[in-house]
Amino acid sequence: MGDVTAGAVTANGLDFGYLTAGPADGPLVLLLHGFPDSAHTWRHLMPELAGVGYRAVAPFMRGYAPTSVPEDGVYQTGALVADAVALHDALGGGPDAVVIGHDWGAFAAYGAASIAPGRWRKAVTLSVPPLPEMTGGFFEYEQLKRSFYMFVFQTPLAEAVLGRAFIEGLWRDWSPSGKCDHVDNVDRVMECLATPENVAAVLGYYRAMFDTSRHSDRYVAEQQAVSEPGDVPVLYLHGSEDGCVGVDVVAPGGDLGAVLTALPPGSNAGLVPGAGHFLQLDRPADVNDRILAWVT
Repeated sequence: MGDVTAGAVTANGLDFGYLTAGPADGPLVLLLHGFPDSAHTWRHLMPELAGVGYRAVAPFMRGYAPTSVPEDGVYQTGALVADAVALHDALGGGPDAVVIGHDWGAFAAYGAASIAPGRWRKAVTLSVPPLPEMTGGFFEYEQLKRSFYMFVFQTPLAEAVLGRAFIEGLWRDWSPSGKCDHVDNVDRVMECLATPENVAAVLGYYRAMFDTSRHSDRYVAEQQAVSEPGDVPVLYLHGSEDGCVGVDVVAPGGDLGAVLTALPPGSNAGLVPGAGHFLQLDRPADVNDRILAWVT
């Protein structure tokens, strides 16, 4: 097992803070978090990866302190993809690297694996299926109810709403089993939202979803790559009790066949029983075992 320590690196014009574990010369595993979360979400997985020789690096995503807020205010998924590829380079990753993403980090992982297949041997995504599959189920009534927060975030009230009480409510709703410590995890999130600029950055991810005028031409190729399956095999995992992206949308009747058809050849997918949206924290032993079996 390896101790988790902190570090920093500059990539794609941003100063990224990160957590890391494992030998400096080990194959890189880049772990990308989502909302409302932080790099600490990988605290159970990182020592396990380190224990089998990987160098696990979990950056705080753009705009999440201590990572810098981008001056251009760009938060489209294509920018997240570009960040992941640039981090691979800045951290000295090789063709044996692995990219793992949860929630927004899953979108970044899909795109990074698609646009830069020579950099990654395997990919893992959690809680957010491939974009074509996600788009199909998004407009179902029950899923629209779960996604209410996305529409709140489009309003001028969002900055006032996005505080601790709101984030705690999302954690309770999204991982309702209470298997992980919501209070500790929300503490970590609030550290990342330390300033109004950080709050605006987090909201920027969601505002860029619905407003393409917020997109930059710089990331056209990366934006497109998020929707393309590419060639890198992906392991997709989804919690059976996910209160954010319902299992009824992703795996109706418990069948993940539609997700598999949207992934590259050689991919795999599975439901994690008893886990909510934050399955890497709800069922860490199960999730760790599945990921280690996939990447080793």
